[in-house]
Order: sequence, then C-alpha cells, then structure tokens
Amino acid sequence: MLRELLAISCWLLASGMNASVTYHSPVDYQITLAGNFGEPRPNHFHGGIDVKTDNVEGKHIYSIGDGYVSRLTVGLNGFGNAVYVTHPEGYTSIYCHLKRFAPKLEKVVKRTGQRDEQIDLHFTPLDFPVSQGQLIALSGNTGHSTGPHLHLEIHDARTWDMMDPLDFLAAFVCDSVPPQAHSFMACPVEGEGVFNGGSSKQTFGFGEQTMDARFRFSMRLDHEFTAWGKVGFALWADDYMQGVYNHYGIRETILLVDGQEMFRSNVSRIPVNSTRQVNSWGDYDHWQHHKTWYLRSYIPKGVTLPILQAGENRGIVDFNEERPYQMVYVLRDFVGNEARYEFTVRGQRSAIPAAPEKRYNVRYDRLSLISLPGMQLTIPAGKVEEGLWIEPKVEQGSISPRYTFAQQTCPLFGWVELSIAVPHGVNPSSLYIDGGGRDMGGDYQDGWMTTRIRDLGVPYELRVKN
Repeated sequence: MLRELLAISCWLLASGMNASVTYHSPVDYQITLAGNFGEPRPNHFHGGIDVKTDNVEGKHIYSIGDGYVSRLTVGLNGFGNAVYVTHPEGYTSIYCHLKRFAPKLEKVVKRTGQRDEQIDLHFTPLDFPVSQGQLIALSGNTGHSTGPHLHLEIHDARTWDMMDPLDFLAAFVCDSVPPQAHSFMACPVEGEGVFNGGSSKQTFGFGEQTMDARFRFSMRLDHEFTAWGKVGFALWADDYMQGVYNHYGIRETILLVDGQEMFRSNVSRIPVNSTRQVNSWGDYDHWQHHKTWYLRSYIPKGVTLPILQAGENRGIVDFNEERPYQMVYVLRDFVGNEARYEFTVRGQRSAIPAAPEKRYNVRYDRLSLISLPGMQLTIPAGKVEEGLWIEPKVEQGSISPRYTFAQQTCPLFGWVELSIAVPHGVNPSSLYIDGGGRDMGGDYQDGWMTTRIRDLGVPYELRVKN
C-alpha cells in the first residue's frame, strides 16, 4: 500500500501542465482524419479526432506517450472498447472503438468474470505502466461507430477539459489546405436592426474561390450590402486536408470590422460541461431544417463557452453611421493555413420594425418553475440561451397525463428536474418516467416520481416497467 501511495504521489507531483508537450502517433502510418476536434454536432462538440484505419479493423494502436493504463471500459459513453492512458504531463489519452485490447489488458478483463455488456475497470500507476509507442490495442468498430476508425481524445486530467489532439500530434499530420467559407448569415437584432432592408435572417454565398501561392484562400464580394442598427453575423465554413474528401470544423474564426476585432473563436480546449452549448453557438433552428451549421460570430446571452471571445457588445455590429463598413472574416486551421473573406456593408438609415413582444417564463439568468396539477418542471439558471416561453401541452397517457413542453426538439444546456405525480393506488416501484420512448428512470418520494431531462421537445409520462 505504501509503495502505491508513493507512486501516486510522484504522479501528482509530475503532473504540471506543459503547453509544449508533444506526443507520438497512435498508429504506425501517416495520420489522415475522418473528423477533427470540436466539429459542431447536435448537442455536442466532437471531443477528439477520428483517425482513419483504411476502413478495416485490426490496426495496431500505440500509446502516444509514457504513462499508465488508468481505465478500461466496454460499452460506456458510446466508446465501445476503450483504453485510458494517464500521462505524467497532466493529460489522459483515450483510445476508442477498439476491436480488442493488448493481451495483458484482455486477460484482466476476462478475469473480472463480468458478463454484462458494460465493464468499467480502474487501475493504479503500478498496475499497467506503458511506454510511448507501446502496443495497447487493435483498432475496431465497436460502440457508436459508423465504420472502422480510431477515435482519440486527450483530456486535461485535472479539469477533464477536452483538448485538441492535433496540438500534441502536429508532426504526424500533413495539412497545407486552408479552411473555406461557403456563405455568411446576417442576423438583425429584433427591433434594433435591419440588413438589406429586412429584419429577418438572410444568407449570402461566397462565389468561386482561388488559392494563392502561400496556400491561402482570399475572396472579396463585389456586392455592397446595406444595414442599419444592430446586426449579428454567422458563418458556414469547413476545413479541409489534402488527399481526402472529408471536411472538418474550423479551428479559429475572427471577424474584423474596419480592422477592429469584433469576435474570435478558438476551438482548442472545451470544458465537457459546456459541450451542449454548441446548439446556441450554431444556429440550431437552421441546422434542424437544412443540416448545415451557421456558427454565430456573436455571443447570445446565457452562452458561456470559453472558446468564444467578444467585447461588451458580444460581437454584434452597430451600424449607426451612414458610411461603408469593411467586414473581414479570417479563418485558420491548427497549423495556421489561412483564408480571408471581405465584403462591404454600407450604413444606410432605415426604418427598423418594432420587435414582437416576447414573454419568457424561462430565463438564462434565474431559476424557473413550470407547474401544472400533477407536474413540476424545475430549470436552474444557466440552462438556456436568453429565454424561452414554455406552455406545456397535456394529453391523456396510460398511467399519468403526457406532458410536452415544446413542439420540436428543444435541447437544454444541462440537466433539469421533472416531477410527475403518481396516481393513487399505483405501486411506484413498478413505474418509470418515459421520455419519447426512452426510459428516463425516476426516484419516488412523497407521491412524486422525479428524474432528470435535457430536451423539452419530447413527451414525458409515467409508464409501467416490463
């Protein structure tokens, strides 16, 4: 026991964060990517990189650095078979969707005797130390995977923030292709701005683009736009790499107005408890209808993503002078390949339609309680963008009424609490809360069944366990 405590203490002392840490490739061939870090997806950011394995299983997977195997999981978090390696520099690397573990690790899994679909084993630094480049697994297609590949994540071992693996593996990835923007969206603030004479969101495509000798895209739109008042902007863009057809998320986006920075995003480190805010950085309503992400170049109230930076106006541009405003988007990838997109917006005094009256019974900055006979929904502060108006719809259910809070999917930033009253004479031990066909569980107390939910757009009701 003393030896183990000393070993763990040495690890803690050695775990000072080092921004210049570099690791080795997890594979023995040139890395090409099926997906990169921070790609926006519904309800989450992509938390790592997807390394291609030639669409086959069984490729050798190696530890990217010295450390020890701190955890093995099977069937958790969509990772399938996964190996966690903790490194003395203060990071943990996770290797996912594996076909099988290295022989020593396979043996310990079999020794558990567990026959469940889910296994979660934790180890000390003395159990399975590994060296950089040591074989730890074979690649596979287990878990939530649509094809054979290696999903690799790197986390800050102290905060569990998600880190961009390419910051540690740049030497093993070849990328000379800059990002490319497809179009921008103008988003007038309701009651406070117009763009091209209109108060609704509008999109405008970028035309044919050319790359200069320095591997940079540059584009200037000849069309001059008009605006008056407060307008936010959003951008649909993708990154690319040579030799593959895939497209990726953008590492860095900067919006300049007359040479002054209005907004910057840098997708290099994302706290895991902020990942659902991707639905508010991106225009979620547009994604639902068109399956493309326009990422906002302004910060809505209630959004606290640390990867987004803006001044006191939150990145919203105030066109309050009758003159041309020079707009420039600068896009960069993780190695600095750059693209620039320029256009002019002329401030032109215009009438601004009054905003429709908004009613919020859920706000981003305070606790909200939504109650009906037999139902209570408790939403803490910090779970929504700006505000929502919730008007529950009640229908007849099998055991209890069926409650719906929104007409379409409405994801929240985190968990909130839903309680439904248990009818008199019904055994609560036989019940659970159903959410759109999914078992949400539930704890019974004083006549109420309570559970946590994260989407207001599915129906909830009590059901009897099978």
